[in-house]
Amino acid sequence: MNLIATVKQFFFGDARTSRLSKNILYSFFIKGYALAIQLALVPITLGYLDKFHYGIWLVMASIIEWFAYFDIGIGDGLRNRLSEALAKGNMELARIFTSTSYALITVIFTGFILIFLLVNPFLDWAAILNVSAEQGTELSEVVLFVFIFFCIRFILSLITPIIYANQDPAINSFMGPLGSTVSLIAIILLSKYVTGSLYWIAIIFSAAPLLVMIVFSVALFSTRYKQIRPSIHHVNFSYSKNLLGLGIGFFIINISMLIMYSSGNIILTQLFGPEEVTVYNIAMRYFTITSMVHGIIILPYWSSFTEAYFKNDIPWIKNAMRKLNYISIALIGGVLISLFMSDFLINLWVGSSIKVPLSMKLAFCANVSVYLLVAPYNIFINGASKIKLQLFVAIISIFVTVPLAIVFSKTLNIGPAGVVLAIVCSTLPGGIVWRIQYHKLINGTVTGIWNK
Repeated sequence: MNLIATVKQFFFGDARTSRLSKNILYSFFIKGYALAIQLALVPITLGYLDKFHYGIWLVMASIIEWFAYFDIGIGDGLRNRLSEALAKGNMELARIFTSTSYALITVIFTGFILIFLLVNPFLDWAAILNVSAEQGTELSEVVLFVFIFFCIRFILSLITPIIYANQDPAINSFMGPLGSTVSLIAIILLSKYVTGSLYWIAIIFSAAPLLVMIVFSVALFSTRYKQIRPSIHHVNFSYSKNLLGLGIGFFIINISMLIMYSSGNIILTQLFGPEEVTVYNIAMRYFTITSMVHGIIILPYWSSFTEAYFKNDIPWIKNAMRKLNYISIALIGGVLISLFMSDFLINLWVGSSIKVPLSMKLAFCANVSVYLLVAPYNIFINGASKIKLQLFVAIISIFVTVPLAIVFSKTLNIGPAGVVLAIVCSTLPGGIVWRIQYHKLINGTVTGIWNK
């Protein structure tokens, strides 16, 4: 009877829970496929290139991805403001937010393209990526191509917060795997007919997701999201403050996340060479599978928390948070199991050429475990738009993470694992603060900065 009751609650409970649960279920199937494709891409790409050039690609891609954070938080601001407008049933306001966001993003990233065209000839990519001068000349052309495609892709990727605001995360989960599938097929074909080339890898990984986003954007705004389809007539820059006020906070928070995670590739390539970047990324992809599973469950809660908090549905929030905490604890057990099986599974996955040191494995176990415990509270605070305290913690982490990574890696002679330990040290204090803030918000005892 308990099982039957649980199934009924899952599919036929209150509208918010039922919608959320179904999307999580669909996302699991889609993400399972996505994970299989991502795992397959690594050895196939490594086989097409080699350890050295694959490491260069990872560093170059991570540098380009930095610009994703320079939307000054418009995407996250849109997600929350659009969720609020939809909760009120105000479709006119929702369309204004959508149209204005697209206009702002287009202006920003068109500007980035123009600036990069002027600056790129003066950048020494050989020094940045720690490679020979000959390779640096070729990389300058590759980076320019990738950057332009990335900027166009980022403008189109505004469909993602719109999907989340409509509480349809399963749709968003479907886009990534499609792009990865196209990339996988293209690389397999290339490996048969074309000699290993970083240029072709750049083309594939840049063009595939762009194509998918074009198709999804046209399809969704022609059907499911027709009422909030962006139009020039609905662009109203007087609403920019509404988007940017919240968005700038998310922007600074995202910058701190960028420094914590993306800068690891730069630090490693400068201190230890591109080969260590490959080892680091293989370990990260392996151990963060658990985080990916957790993300499938937790990310859809962002907009659901926004709706519930806006409607003052505190019992639903408490019940949801209790479930998420149980899931986090269970997944930490999965992290420990993955540690004991790591040598066998990594060898099965990418072969014997990649050896991950024990120190790196332990560091990633600690990193993922801390993330699992912290994430539910972080998602709630983001959904409730009470991010000012999180903003201050993020600013502190910006000045702490990189120096800590260098001290741990070189001064204390921990090696590449020191980069991961620095991320753990930067994340843990914030997690404690967010947990306290959550309880204050839910219990109605919140005042001052805790309520901003």
